[in-house]
Amino acid sequence: MTFSISAQDVQSKARTGTLTTDHGPIQTPIFMPVGTAGTVKTVHQRELETDINAEIILGNTYHLYLRPGLDVLKQAGGLHAFNGWRRPILTDSGGYQVYSLSNTRKIKEEGVTFKSHIDGSNHRFTPEGVMDIQRTIGADIIMAFDECTPYPCEYSYARQSMDMTHRWLDRCINRFDETEGLYGYRQTLFPIVQGSTYPDLRRQSAEVIASKEREGNAIGGLAVGEPAEEMYAMIELVNGILPADKPRYLMGVGTPANILEAIALGVDMFDCVMPTRNARHGILFTTEGVINIKNEKWSRDFNPIDPGLGGYASTFYSKAYLRHLFKAEELLAGQIATLQNLTFYLWLVRQARSHIETGNYVSWKNDVIGQFMQRL
Repeated sequence: MTFSISAQDVQSKARTGTLTTDHGPIQTPIFMPVGTAGTVKTVHQRELETDINAEIILGNTYHLYLRPGLDVLKQAGGLHAFNGWRRPILTDSGGYQVYSLSNTRKIKEEGVTFKSHIDGSNHRFTPEGVMDIQRTIGADIIMAFDECTPYPCEYSYARQSMDMTHRWLDRCINRFDETEGLYGYRQTLFPIVQGSTYPDLRRQSAEVIASKEREGNAIGGLAVGEPAEEMYAMIELVNGILPADKPRYLMGVGTPANILEAIALGVDMFDCVMPTRNARHGILFTTEGVINIKNEKWSRDFNPIDPGLGGYASTFYSKAYLRHLFKAEELLAGQIATLQNLTFYLWLVRQARSHIETGNYVSWKNDVIGQFMQRL
C-alpha cells in the first residue's frame, strides 16, 4: 500500500490524497460503507460500484469468523471472491464487537474469550489468531487487535487497557510480519490508538503507534458516548503526533458534522453504520437536512427525495412513495433509503475533497454543517 498527499488546506489540517492498494486506488478523504457480514445491508455490489461509486468497503472479523466461517472463506478464495467485490476491503479486528459483548466475554493478557451471539458457543480471540483470521478473510487493510474502552472510563482502567493494547499490537505485528497473504495480493496492517479521553494517555498511545512505522494508523475508542468536543480534542492531539505522510483512519465516526470537523483536523478515512442503520429506520440524510420519511408530512410530497444529490434513488423516487413503502413494510424501502444515505455520505467526502483542492474548505464546512444536520 502507498499513500500520497495531493492537496493541503491552508486554514486547517484537511488534506486530499490517494491510497493505493492491489485492488485499486482510494481517494481521500473517504467514507467506507460498513459491510458487516460480507455485504452492505440491502445494497447490491453493483449498486455500490455504479450508483454510489464506493471505493472501499468494510468487513467485520467477528461476524465473518462466526458465519460463514473461515473454511468457507478460504475455499472461496477470500472475501473478495466470495462476495464479488472487486475493489479494496478493510476488516476491523473484532475488538469493538468484543467491547459490545461485555456480558459474555472475559479479557485476559492472552486474549479474549467470548460466547457467540448466534449459538452461545465459546470462542477465543488472540492477537495472533486475529491476524490469521484476517489473512484468511483477505482484506487489503487489516486492523490490529485492541480493546475499546467504554465511556466514561476510570483513568486506571484506561491506562491498563491501553498498555495491554500496545502489548497486543507487538504480537500482532510479529505475527503479521512472519506470515504472508493467501490470495496473491498484499495486505497492510494498521495499529490503533487508544487511551479513552485522557490527553496524556492519548499522547502516549499515539507516540507508541507512530513508533511502529506501519503504512497507516487508526484512532479507536471514540464516538462511544463522549461529548463531541472531547472527541475533537482527542483527534487533534493524536493527529499532531501521528505521521502526516501516512493515512489516518478514525474508526466508527460518525455524523456528517463529525466527519467534516474531523477532516479539518487531518483525518483521511471514516466508517460508520449510521447511514445504513438509520436508513432502515426511515431516517434520511439529504443535502437539505435530515428527514424522518415516516412522518405524515411527507405523505403527499411528490418531489424527489433529494434533487440536489443527483443519485438514482435520490432523483427517481418521491418522498411520498418512499414513505408509502415504509408504511407498507416493503423491503424496497430499506434499499432506497440506504442508497440515498450512502450516496449522500460519499457525495459529502467528495465535496470535501473538492473544497480542499479549491482552498475554501473551512468556510464551506462552516456554511453547510448546520444545513446538513437540521431536522426537516
